Amino acid sequence: MSAPAILWFRRDLRVRDHPALAAAGDGGRRVIGVFVLDEALLAPAGPVRRTFLYRCLRELDASLGGRLLVLRGDPAEALAELVAEVGADSVHVSADAGPYGRERDERVRAALGERVEWVATGSPYAVTPGRITKRDGTAYKVFTPFRRAWEEHGRPAPAETDESTADWWLPRKVRAAGIPEDEDLDGTVLPPAGERAALERWDDFRDFSLTGYDGDRDRPDRAGTSRMSPYLRWGCVHPRTLLADLDGGTGDGARSYRNELVFREFYADVLWHWPDSARYNFDSRFDRIRLDTGGDARERFEDWCAGRTGFPIVDAGMRQLLAVGWMHNRVRMVVASFLVKDLHLPWWWGARHFMRHLVDGDLASNQHGWQWSAGSGTDASPYFRIFNPITQGTKFDPDGSYVREHVPELRGLGAKQAHQPWTLPDGPPNGYPPPMVEHGVERQEALARYGEIKNSTPTS
Repeated sequence: MSAPAILWFRRDLRVRDHPALAAAGDGGRRVIGVFVLDEALLAPAGPVRRTFLYRCLRELDASLGGRLLVLRGDPAEALAELVAEVGADSVHVSADAGPYGRERDERVRAALGERVEWVATGSPYAVTPGRITKRDGTAYKVFTPFRRAWEEHGRPAPAETDESTADWWLPRKVRAAGIPEDEDLDGTVLPPAGERAALERWDDFRDFSLTGYDGDRDRPDRAGTSRMSPYLRWGCVHPRTLLADLDGGTGDGARSYRNELVFREFYADVLWHWPDSARYNFDSRFDRIRLDTGGDARERFEDWCAGRTGFPIVDAGMRQLLAVGWMHNRVRMVVASFLVKDLHLPWWWGARHFMRHLVDGDLASNQHGWQWSAGSGTDASPYFRIFNPITQGTKFDPDGSYVREHVPELRGLGAKQAHQPWTLPDGPPNGYPPPMVEHGVERQEALARYGEIKNSTPTS
């Protein structure tokens, strides 16, 4: 009997449109489907994302007929031991473009040795990060020219795979860790997990909401977004699958949604070229900006985390995050702007909080989204763009329904009062706090701090 192949699942928890699965199962070989519980990734994820992962693994296991092998430990050690036990001669993966993933994969390849073939086929992106560059070989720092180059580059058609592509084998002699039980989510309600749920959600959005997406995507009071981000995060669906459905679409909704998928690819490409941008300011001038970091700053941060700032649109977003592990994208920009420009706190404080609580927490999209808001990123928001939380609320939640849904203290108020409850004769009702800062004053303070660095020279 020929040696088996190992398919190491990571951010590709599906069987459809799976190039690495096609490569592993080529020629009818036995394939061992493996997932490794890696504490380096699990520890910072938070209960919400870990639990969603475990549920996705259960769905994947069901797709494989109960033959998903789940191990725990350092992937280099776990996979080397598995290869030795089962006599596998190849390990197949979808390429990982993240900083930790690239370093980890190099360690795994070294541990496997030259006798075991390492086969990376495809990635979690339509175009693998690092492949698109300018004519001089340098990377893009601005989205619009990247998008044009991305369009010109093209992409493969979706891979024709499903659960029958491989002859799945679960070696009984290997000691498995098993899929962990759900963690205590403290009331957070998560979306259905796994590939089937992802495809059902996409079909529903495509058929009933895509047409109006361009106009509805900025409205948190409407169900106008796809909510596909958790599934893309764990690869329950490949973006190429979605793009194939959008091909030929000429409406504003299809164009706008396609643009958002390309933004995801852009941020992944930036992270591939500049891995330190996950932790540090891309624009090094911002290393010199004055930030508040003392005890009072920490107290203000805790109020922001809990949705107790006194600005209803901000508090609604932060409470939505805690309630469902997700936040509307327009509101993500509003709460981020408030943290860095009204409270003058480090963007990475907010980024870490998001990564701990978001079910769709993605390092590239999250960190660079925060740097966009802070003005320190590649294609960043100009330093003088400071969102007014009151006008943002009245513009994108005009009747206050989003605020009332997530801030129960304000449910009895009308549209205007829901966004400015401090204007009521007796002040905010039901113990809701007054505004923690005066936006106009903090806007001027933010502009002054940004003005101190805008003409300085980057250190790199």
